[in-house]
Amino acid sequence: MALGVPFAALVEPPVSAVQVIRAGEGPTVHSEQSSYLATLLSASPPGARRDIYAVTLEPGTVRDSDPHLPGTVEHLVVGAGRVKAGPAGESVELGPGDYMACRGDVPHTYEALEPGTRCVLIMQHV
Repeated sequence: MALGVPFAALVEPPVSAVQVIRAGEGPTVHSEQSSYLATLLSASPPGARRDIYAVTLEPGTVRDSDPHLPGTVEHLVVGAGRVKAGPAGESVELGPGDYMACRGDVPHTYEALEPGTRCVLIMQHV
């Protein structure tokens, strides 16, 4: 802590800038009263603001997004179809039920790989 940084932060390997949780994976909470299953995809950090968007995409064009404010994180959950999304050079292919979190303060793209692709986009601003 001499530099104001925990020792583990100095020796641990860097964490990828893109986090993916595939459909059916992740920590889950089961209900004892009904057939209800909730999977935590991302807990909101203190002081963050989140905007939620319903997104529809069609193949044939790529949505290039300029960087948002510093510290912005984008969370994407695919409802239908397939999409390739993420920061330049780190984009990943996602299918129905998949979740991705990535930096939104760098150039990033969204590209539908199937007709009728639908997603929920949560933009987290700190």
